Amino acid sequence: MEKSLFTCPICAAPLERGERSYTCPNGHSYDRAREGYVHLLPANQKHARDPGDDKEMAAARSRFLSADYYAPLRKALCALALEHAGAGAAVLDAGCGEGYYTAGLFGALAVAGRESRLAGVDLSKPSVRLAAKRLPHGEFAVASVYRLPVGRRQIDLLLNCFSPLALDEFRRVLKPGGVYLYVVPGPEHLWQLKQVLYERPYPNPEQAIPYEGFSYERIVPVEADLAVEGAALQDLFRMTPYYWKTPRAGAQRLAALDGLKMRASFRIHVFRREG
Repeated sequence: MEKSLFTCPICAAPLERGERSYTCPNGHSYDRAREGYVHLLPANQKHARDPGDDKEMAAARSRFLSADYYAPLRKALCALALEHAGAGAAVLDAGCGEGYYTAGLFGALAVAGRESRLAGVDLSKPSVRLAAKRLPHGEFAVASVYRLPVGRRQIDLLLNCFSPLALDEFRRVLKPGGVYLYVVPGPEHLWQLKQVLYERPYPNPEQAIPYEGFSYERIVPVEADLAVEGAALQDLFRMTPYYWKTPRAGAQRLAALDGLKMRASFRIHVFRREG
């Protein structure tokens, strides 16, 4: 058995990770799936039968990201991790999806000779399964970012990339002085795609918002020119919020294209936990 970054979702006691299960001192036990992840989302915390991205959406995101279209964002996140995470750091990816960025952080820290304790959580079981396959050295759990199965003041570096903002939980689990990386789309992120999908596309709002309990360090802009062709274009569409909001005519216009050149625009907001 080895110490886990996760805590029991029933009693909040620390969990230990064994070959086949996670257990707590109070006798609660959670089986590990074949891929190594664990399910730590109690039934009373589910808002749907199968919450989060479904299997098709998770697979689309995995295919698109694995082609490294968003590699500039991952590179920037890795640089920030190297700047802020020392040897033995506890790193949490809150809303890890299929683990593309999680694996990037782990790899960057490992190459630098800094062994880290890294965990990721996501509501989507298909996504967590893919993340565990991508990074066997990490810990992954099906769980909600609004009720993180992580103890108070245990995390040195927290990543929240295109995922729900759960500030109360992030304040709770981060150590004083710990760093929070919050990734959001820039004002004209995928603007050329939005021009195809919508008659009147609008830019994303951009603002620096101070959050209680955090000091603002800086905002890191990341830009990337993409040429997306073939099936990858539909994969990108499926992994965006536009997939649920696009009129049928817009989806048909996109389906008629063989490829599309566009610009990806990201903003990494860097915060430090006060206290």
